[in-house]
Amino acid sequence: MKICYTERFEKDFKTLSPNIRKVTTQKLRLLENNVRHPSLRVKKVQKFEGIFEGSINKNFRFLFLITSDSYTLLRIGKHDILEKH
Repeated sequence: MKICYTERFEKDFKTLSPNIRKVTTQKLRLLENNVRHPSLRVKKVQKFEGIFEGSINKNFRFLFLITSDSYTLLRIGKHDILEKH
């Protein structure tokens, strides 16, 4: 599967610290190869139909959509990003 980035995701990504950006890049490689990788802890977001969340670390997560051939990354940030969606 390929990964697509929304403008909003790219804007969020640029605000992250260099360390979190590095970890995010590693996690997105895992996502690309195996959405069920245990360290991603992917699950459906109950508030929004069709949106999933994945874990970067204890404090950061990302939101994405799954289509037939790609993962579309919507947002990345601290756990309150659902409230900002």
